[in-house]
Amino acid sequence: MQPLAPIVVFIYSRPQLTEQTLEALAANLLADESSLYIYADGSKENASQETIRRINETRAVARKKKWCKEVTIIESEKNLGLANSVIRGVTEIINKYGSIIVLEDDMITSPYFITYMNEALSKYSNTDEVISIHGYCPPINYKKAETFFIKGADCWGWATWKRGWDMMNYDSIDLKNKIEVSGKKYEFDFWGTYPYFQMLEDCIEKKVDSWAILWYASAFLNNKLTLYPSSSLLKNTGTDDLATHKQDKYFMNTDILQQPVNIVSIPVEETTEAKVLMSKYFLKHLGLRKRIKRLLHIGY
Repeated sequence: MQPLAPIVVFIYSRPQLTEQTLEALAANLLADESSLYIYADGSKENASQETIRRINETRAVARKKKWCKEVTIIESEKNLGLANSVIRGVTEIINKYGSIIVLEDDMITSPYFITYMNEALSKYSNTDEVISIHGYCPPINYKKAETFFIKGADCWGWATWKRGWDMMNYDSIDLKNKIEVSGKKYEFDFWGTYPYFQMLEDCIEKKVDSWAILWYASAFLNNKLTLYPSSSLLKNTGTDDLATHKQDKYFMNTDILQQPVNIVSIPVEETTEAKVLMSKYFLKHLGLRKRIKRLLHIGY
Protein backbone atom coordinates (compact mmCIF):
# COMPACT_ATOMS: atom_id res chain seq x y z
CA MET A 1 0.00 0.00 0.00
CA GLN A 2 1.14 3.55 -0.70
CA PRO A 3 2.00 6.00 2.12
CA LEU A 4 -1.08 7.00 4.08
CA ALA A 5 -2.95 9.94 2.57
CA PRO A 6 -3.19 13.11 4.66
CA ILE A 7 -6.59 13.82 6.19
CA VAL A 8 -8.18 17.26 6.01
CA VAL A 9 -11.07 18.39 8.22
CA PHE A 10 -12.86 21.69 7.59
CA ILE A 11 -14.32 23.46 10.62
CA TYR A 12 -16.03 26.76 11.37
CA SER A 13 -18.34 27.46 14.32
CA ARG A 14 -19.80 24.21 15.64
CA PRO A 15 -17.65 23.10 18.59
CA GLN A 16 -19.75 20.15 19.71
CA LEU A 17 -20.04 18.61 16.25
CA THR A 18 -16.37 19.29 15.59
CA GLU A 19 -15.38 17.46 18.76
CA GLN A 20 -17.56 14.47 17.84
CA THR A 21 -15.98 14.36 14.39
CA LEU A 22 -12.42 14.54 15.73
CA GLU A 23 -13.07 12.02 18.52
CA ALA A 24 -14.43 9.51 16.00
CA LEU A 25 -11.51 10.16 13.67
CA ALA A 26 -9.03 9.65 16.50
CA ALA A 27 -10.65 6.27 17.23
CA ASN A 28 -9.78 5.05 13.72
CA LEU A 29 -7.26 2.22 13.54
CA LEU A 30 -4.78 4.21 11.46
CA ALA A 31 -5.24 7.60 13.17
CA ASP A 32 -1.97 7.25 15.07
CA GLU A 33 -0.14 6.80 11.78
CA SER A 34 -1.90 9.59 9.84
CA SER A 35 -1.28 13.31 9.35
CA LEU A 36 -4.26 15.59 10.00
CA TYR A 37 -4.76 19.11 8.66
CA ILE A 38 -7.56 21.17 10.19
CA TYR A 39 -8.73 24.22 8.21
CA ALA A 40 -10.62 26.67 10.41
CA ASP A 41 -12.59 29.34 8.55
CA GLY A 42 -12.68 32.88 9.95
CA SER A 43 -15.54 35.12 11.01
CA LYS A 44 -17.59 37.19 8.59
CA GLU A 45 -17.53 40.97 8.69
CA ASN A 46 -19.80 42.33 11.40
CA ALA A 47 -20.17 38.84 12.89
CA SER A 48 -22.02 38.72 16.21
CA GLN A 49 -20.13 38.19 19.43
CA GLU A 50 -21.93 34.85 19.76
CA THR A 51 -20.62 33.70 16.37
CA ILE A 52 -17.09 34.81 17.25
CA ARG A 53 -17.36 32.95 20.55
CA ARG A 54 -18.40 29.76 18.75
CA ILE A 55 -15.57 30.13 16.23
CA ASN A 56 -13.01 30.52 19.02
CA GLU A 57 -14.50 27.60 20.94
CA THR A 58 -14.37 25.43 17.82
CA ARG A 59 -10.71 26.30 17.29
CA ALA A 60 -10.01 25.46 20.92
CA VAL A 61 -11.52 22.02 20.33
CA ALA A 62 -9.15 21.53 17.38
CA ARG A 63 -6.18 22.32 19.65
CA LYS A 64 -7.50 20.21 22.51
CA LYS A 65 -5.81 16.91 21.62
CA LYS A 66 -3.31 15.33 19.32
CA TRP A 67 -6.05 13.67 17.27
CA CYS A 68 -3.68 11.92 14.87
CA LYS A 69 0.05 11.26 14.61
CA GLU A 70 0.60 14.83 13.42
CA VAL A 71 -1.89 17.70 13.59
CA THR A 72 -1.55 21.00 11.71
CA ILE A 73 -4.16 23.73 12.18
CA ILE A 74 -4.60 26.44 9.55
CA GLU A 75 -6.70 29.33 10.85
CA SER A 76 -8.10 31.87 8.39
CA GLU A 77 -8.30 35.46 9.64
CA LYS A 78 -11.26 36.25 7.39
CA ASN A 79 -14.27 34.25 6.26
CA LEU A 80 -13.70 32.40 3.03
CA GLY A 81 -17.02 30.57 2.94
CA LEU A 82 -17.42 26.81 2.71
CA ALA A 83 -16.72 26.47 -1.02
CA ASN A 84 -13.60 28.64 -1.07
CA SER A 85 -12.31 27.10 2.15
CA VAL A 86 -12.64 23.55 0.78
CA ILE A 87 -11.18 24.43 -2.62
CA ARG A 88 -8.23 26.21 -1.02
CA GLY A 89 -7.47 23.46 1.47
CA VAL A 90 -7.86 20.53 -0.90
CA THR A 91 -5.73 22.21 -3.56
CA GLU A 92 -2.93 23.06 -1.11
CA ILE A 93 -2.72 19.59 0.40
CA ILE A 94 -3.18 17.58 -2.78
CA ASN A 95 -0.54 19.61 -4.61
CA LYS A 96 1.86 18.79 -1.79
CA TYR A 97 1.06 15.10 -1.25
CA GLY A 98 -0.69 13.85 -4.39
CA SER A 99 -3.70 12.37 -2.58
CA ILE A 100 -6.09 13.43 0.16
CA ILE A 101 -8.94 12.31 2.46
CA VAL A 102 -11.56 14.99 3.18
CA LEU A 103 -14.07 15.44 5.99
CA GLU A 104 -16.17 18.31 7.30
CA ASP A 105 -17.06 19.12 10.90
CA ASP A 106 -20.27 17.08 11.03
CA MET A 107 -19.18 13.58 10.02
CA ILE A 108 -18.88 10.67 12.44
CA THR A 109 -16.66 7.97 10.97
CA SER A 110 -16.34 4.23 11.45
CA PRO A 111 -13.08 3.02 13.07
CA TYR A 112 -12.32 1.53 9.64
CA PHE A 113 -12.89 4.71 7.60
CA ILE A 114 -9.21 5.67 7.23
CA THR A 115 -8.28 2.07 6.42
CA TYR A 116 -10.91 1.83 3.68
CA MET A 117 -9.93 5.16 2.17
CA ASN A 118 -6.25 4.34 1.99
CA GLU A 119 -6.73 0.81 0.68
CA ALA A 120 -9.05 2.09 -2.05
CA LEU A 121 -6.73 4.99 -2.90
CA SER A 122 -3.92 2.50 -3.31
CA LYS A 123 -5.94 -0.02 -5.33
CA TYR A 124 -7.25 2.53 -7.85
CA SER A 125 -4.33 4.97 -7.89
CA ASN A 126 -3.48 4.08 -11.49
CA THR A 127 -7.04 3.49 -12.70
CA ASP A 128 -7.86 6.63 -14.67
CA GLU A 129 -11.57 5.80 -14.88
CA VAL A 130 -11.86 6.26 -11.09
CA ILE A 131 -11.84 9.87 -9.88
CA SER A 132 -12.57 9.43 -6.18
CA ILE A 133 -13.45 7.25 -3.20
CA HIS A 134 -16.53 7.90 -1.06
CA GLY A 135 -17.23 6.89 2.53
CA TYR A 136 -20.97 7.47 2.83
CA CYS A 137 -23.69 5.30 1.34
CA PRO A 138 -27.44 5.59 1.94
CA PRO A 139 -29.14 2.44 3.25
CA ILE A 140 -29.88 0.90 -0.16
CA ASN A 141 -29.25 -2.75 0.79
CA TYR A 142 -26.88 -3.60 -2.08
CA LYS A 143 -25.47 -7.05 -1.32
CA LYS A 144 -23.61 -8.29 -4.40
CA ALA A 145 -20.27 -6.82 -3.29
CA GLU A 146 -18.87 -4.66 -0.51
CA THR A 147 -18.16 -1.83 -2.95
CA PHE A 148 -19.66 -0.45 -6.16
CA PHE A 149 -19.11 2.36 -8.69
CA ILE A 150 -21.35 5.32 -9.52
CA LYS A 151 -20.62 7.89 -12.25
CA GLY A 152 -19.73 11.31 -10.87
CA ALA A 153 -18.30 12.33 -7.49
CA ASP A 154 -19.62 12.94 -3.98
CA CYS A 155 -18.88 14.99 -0.88
CA TRP A 156 -19.53 13.20 2.44
CA GLY A 157 -16.20 11.75 3.50
CA TRP A 158 -14.24 11.38 0.29
CA ALA A 159 -10.77 10.97 -1.14
CA THR A 160 -9.04 11.62 -4.43
CA TRP A 161 -5.70 12.00 -6.18
CA LYS A 162 -4.15 15.06 -7.82
CA ARG A 163 -5.06 13.65 -11.25
CA GLY A 164 -8.71 13.66 -10.15
CA TRP A 165 -8.79 17.10 -8.51
CA ASP A 166 -7.05 18.62 -11.54
CA MET A 167 -10.26 17.88 -13.50
CA MET A 168 -12.26 20.23 -11.28
CA ASN A 169 -14.02 22.91 -13.33
CA TYR A 170 -14.83 25.98 -11.20
CA ASP A 171 -17.02 27.62 -13.87
CA SER A 172 -20.61 26.71 -13.01
CA ILE A 173 -22.00 28.37 -16.13
CA ASP A 174 -19.66 26.39 -18.36
CA LEU A 175 -20.64 23.18 -16.59
CA LYS A 176 -24.35 23.94 -17.01
CA ASN A 177 -23.91 24.67 -20.70
CA LYS A 178 -21.94 21.48 -21.29
CA ILE A 179 -24.59 19.36 -19.58
CA GLU A 180 -27.33 20.95 -21.67
CA VAL A 181 -25.37 20.46 -24.91
CA SER A 182 -24.62 16.84 -24.02
CA GLY A 183 -28.32 16.04 -23.71
CA LYS A 184 -27.60 14.21 -20.44
CA LYS A 185 -29.53 16.37 -17.99
CA TYR A 186 -31.80 13.44 -17.03
CA GLU A 187 -28.80 11.22 -16.36
CA PHE A 188 -27.05 14.09 -14.53
CA ASP A 189 -30.09 14.27 -12.24
CA PHE A 190 -29.57 10.62 -11.31
CA TRP A 191 -32.26 9.46 -13.75
CA GLY A 192 -34.48 12.30 -12.65
CA THR A 193 -34.44 11.40 -8.95
CA TYR A 194 -32.06 14.02 -7.51
CA PRO A 195 -32.04 17.80 -8.28
CA TYR A 196 -28.38 18.16 -9.24
CA PHE A 197 -29.09 20.44 -12.19
CA GLN A 198 -31.19 22.71 -9.98
CA MET A 199 -28.30 22.82 -7.52
CA LEU A 200 -26.00 23.90 -10.34
CA GLU A 201 -28.41 26.65 -11.33
CA ASP A 202 -28.68 27.74 -7.67
CA CYS A 203 -24.90 27.92 -7.58
CA ILE A 204 -24.87 30.17 -10.65
CA GLU A 205 -27.52 32.41 -9.07
CA LYS A 206 -25.52 32.56 -5.80
CA LYS A 207 -28.34 30.90 -3.87
CA VAL A 208 -25.92 28.28 -2.54
CA ASP A 209 -22.20 28.26 -1.83
CA SER A 210 -21.29 24.81 -3.10
CA TRP A 211 -18.04 23.32 -4.30
CA ALA A 212 -19.63 19.87 -4.27
CA ILE A 213 -21.94 20.40 -7.26
CA LEU A 214 -18.93 21.61 -9.28
CA TRP A 215 -17.02 18.48 -8.27
CA TYR A 216 -19.90 16.18 -9.19
CA ALA A 217 -20.52 17.91 -12.52
CA SER A 218 -16.81 17.89 -13.42
CA ALA A 219 -16.55 14.16 -12.73
CA PHE A 220 -19.81 13.44 -14.57
CA LEU A 221 -18.79 15.32 -17.71
CA ASN A 222 -15.44 13.50 -17.75
CA ASN A 223 -17.24 10.11 -17.44
CA LYS A 224 -15.40 9.31 -14.22
CA LEU A 225 -16.42 6.89 -11.49
CA THR A 226 -16.51 7.05 -7.70
CA LEU A 227 -16.15 3.97 -5.49
CA TYR A 228 -18.74 3.59 -2.73
CA PRO A 229 -18.94 1.13 0.18
CA SER A 230 -22.13 -0.92 0.21
CA SER A 231 -22.56 -0.05 3.90
CA SER A 232 -21.79 3.45 5.11
CA LEU A 233 -18.54 4.20 6.89
CA LEU A 234 -19.81 7.51 8.23
CA LYS A 235 -22.86 9.38 9.38
CA ASN A 236 -23.60 13.07 8.79
CA THR A 237 -24.81 14.89 11.90
CA GLY A 238 -25.12 18.39 10.42
CA THR A 239 -28.82 19.10 10.91
CA ASP A 240 -28.52 21.92 13.43
CA ASP A 241 -29.40 25.56 12.75
CA LEU A 242 -25.73 26.39 12.12
CA ALA A 243 -25.38 24.04 9.16
CA THR A 244 -24.36 25.74 5.91
CA HIS A 245 -26.49 23.31 3.90
CA LYS A 246 -29.24 21.53 5.79
CA GLN A 247 -29.57 17.93 4.70
CA ASP A 248 -32.62 15.70 4.38
CA LYS A 249 -33.15 13.68 7.56
CA TYR A 250 -33.42 10.45 5.57
CA PHE A 251 -29.76 10.70 4.64
CA MET A 252 -28.84 11.00 8.32
CA ASN A 253 -30.54 7.79 9.41
CA THR A 254 -27.64 5.57 8.45
CA ASP A 255 -25.92 2.95 10.56
CA ILE A 256 -22.12 3.13 10.59
CA LEU A 257 -20.29 -0.02 9.52
CA GLN A 258 -18.27 -1.46 12.40
CA GLN A 259 -16.08 -3.84 10.43
CA PRO A 260 -13.49 -3.57 7.64
CA VAL A 261 -14.56 -3.32 4.00
CA ASN A 262 -13.24 -6.07 1.80
CA ILE A 263 -12.07 -4.20 -1.31
CA VAL A 264 -11.94 -6.81 -4.05
CA SER A 265 -11.70 -6.30 -7.80
CA ILE A 266 -15.02 -5.43 -9.40
CA PRO A 267 -15.75 -4.28 -12.98
CA VAL A 268 -14.56 -0.69 -13.43
CA GLU A 269 -17.90 0.56 -14.72
CA GLU A 270 -21.03 2.02 -13.22
CA THR A 271 -22.77 -0.61 -11.08
CA THR A 272 -26.27 -0.53 -12.56
CA GLU A 273 -28.00 -2.48 -9.80
CA ALA A 274 -26.59 -0.22 -7.08
CA LYS A 275 -27.57 2.89 -9.04
CA VAL A 276 -31.12 1.58 -9.45
CA LEU A 277 -31.36 1.03 -5.68
CA MET A 278 -29.94 4.47 -4.95
CA SER A 279 -32.27 6.18 -7.42
CA LYS A 280 -35.27 4.40 -5.84
CA TYR A 281 -34.11 5.63 -2.44
CA PHE A 282 -33.88 9.21 -3.76
CA LEU A 283 -37.25 8.94 -5.46
CA LYS A 284 -38.95 7.61 -2.35
CA HIS A 285 -37.67 10.29 0.02
CA LEU A 286 -36.88 13.33 -2.12
CA GLY A 287 -39.88 12.70 -4.38
CA LEU A 288 -42.19 12.66 -1.36
CA ARG A 289 -40.69 15.87 -0.06
CA LYS A 290 -41.19 17.66 -3.38
CA ARG A 291 -44.81 16.50 -3.64
CA ILE A 292 -45.57 17.79 -0.14
CA LYS A 293 -43.97 21.17 -0.90
CA ARG A 294 -45.93 21.42 -4.11
CA LEU A 295 -49.20 20.80 -2.24
CA LEU A 296 -48.26 23.43 0.34
CA HIS A 297 -47.14 25.87 -2.38
CA ILE A 298 -43.65 25.99 -0.97
CA GLY A 299 -40.84 26.71 -3.42
CA TYR A 300 -38.29 23.94 -3.93
